[in-house]
Amino acid sequence: MKQIIEYLQGEEWNNHLNSAIQEDFGSGIGSGDHSSLACFDMNELGIANLKAKENGIIAGLNLVPYIFRAIDPNISWKHYAVDGDSISNGQVLLTATGPVLSLLGSERIMLNYTQKLSGVATLTKKITEQIEGTSCKLLDTRKTTPGWRVLEKYAVHLGGGFNHRMGLHDYIMLKDNHIDYCGGIKEAVGRTSKYLKNKKLLREIEVEVRNINEVKEAMNEKNINRIMLDNFSPKMCFEAVEIINGAKEIEASGGITEDNIREYALSGVDFISVGALTHSSKNLDLNFKADF
Repeated sequence: MKQIIEYLQGEEWNNHLNSAIQEDFGSGIGSGDHSSLACFDMNELGIANLKAKENGIIAGLNLVPYIFRAIDPNISWKHYAVDGDSISNGQVLLTATGPVLSLLGSERIMLNYTQKLSGVATLTKKITEQIEGTSCKLLDTRKTTPGWRVLEKYAVHLGGGFNHRMGLHDYIMLKDNHIDYCGGIKEAVGRTSKYLKNKKLLREIEVEVRNINEVKEAMNEKNINRIMLDNFSPKMCFEAVEIINGAKEIEASGGITEDNIREYALSGVDFISVGALTHSSKNLDLNFKADF
């Protein structure tokens, strides 16, 4: 994923990581890892292993070198897995060597990133397995942790999902509030098309619909690229797919869970977006323990 490589080389990630380090170590007078400073000096070296405590998909290992270098360039490491790998309980993922003070100082920061992102990737993989054999693609949403969007969408990608728009800037989505404030789909799409033309912007337009009548209304608008079926039942999705008949892309969203997603996918929709991938995933259990 090109975007994550560019992100990790940029100022935004550098600021994100520095903020995480400062959050843990503090700043100014009185800062530092006093628990470790009380027990060790920089001459004491150690080895520690990052290990899985449950099965899942690992994500965030690509961040670890940046974390170690930011904490202490004297830490060296060796990977035994790469992002996107299926991992099993008890598996050693990485071994790090360096000053004990630095290993302990990096532990929680590293785990916060890798556990969270691995949880997103693991949940994504679990849900994508439910729609295997269909032509439907699983999408994430903008329901991400503030400041973590690129990272969480990267984790979705590792789990086999696909990224929806990155933000409000790169894709037009006219939701119910846009439509209601404008007075209807036709007016909302008309205003949007005029805006894009005046600004000389190229953006696809997606429109959210709430019932079959709005599906039919959206079909009359040639500038709409994708129709989102919001909180439709699987039966209603089947009906909408027949009406649209391949003329526009179709996305289903709202009320879709791991238990019913296959039924939605079999309706013939092109995409299913699930906010839970990022807002409700459980951290994958990993630990970073001294090796003797």
